[in-house]
Amino acid sequence: MPSEVENQDELTELEYEDVDMGSLNHSLAQTQIVGQLLNDERFTTIVELNLDVGKTDLMQFGLDVKRELKPDICLYPKGKLQPDWTCDVLKMQEMPLLVIEVLSPRQGIEEILAKIRAYFALGIKSCWMAIPANESITVYSKPREFISFSMKDTEVVDEVVDIRLPFKKIFNL
Repeated sequence: MPSEVENQDELTELEYEDVDMGSLNHSLAQTQIVGQLLNDERFTTIVELNLDVGKTDLMQFGLDVKRELKPDICLYPKGKLQPDWTCDVLKMQEMPLLVIEVLSPRQGIEEILAKIRAYFALGIKSCWMAIPANESITVYSKPREFISFSMKDTEVVDEVVDIRLPFKKIFNL
């Protein structure tokens, strides 16, 4: 029978694996994308916002999530959100126009693709997947319709939301 210390080590290791650890490249890519989006006065950009998905069964997408999804970046039309600074919102029921997921070292692409399918089912109009390791951004207009951009491109173009970001300002610091 394992000792209490061994069980504690196993639990700590399992908990560690379940936690999505941030990284320098993940954080930099997220920050650079947000910085570019903040220049567009048509939108409000929010990071790490919990989206309420309580009425949708996400198991159909292979996600073991019951109540919320937390994209790295959400984009709402300017004026759509009216924050009440005295009463916070823990889970947004209003879905954003665009969500952006930045692949972290502990995530697999399949996990992000499952989230993208879920986001579209929730009514989100456009989804991006940024992959810092190969300096690419894929813009999804539907779950199986996408365009990928890399350092050979001058801009990231999202025709659904009408956004154009200079590519080199995201990955070329």
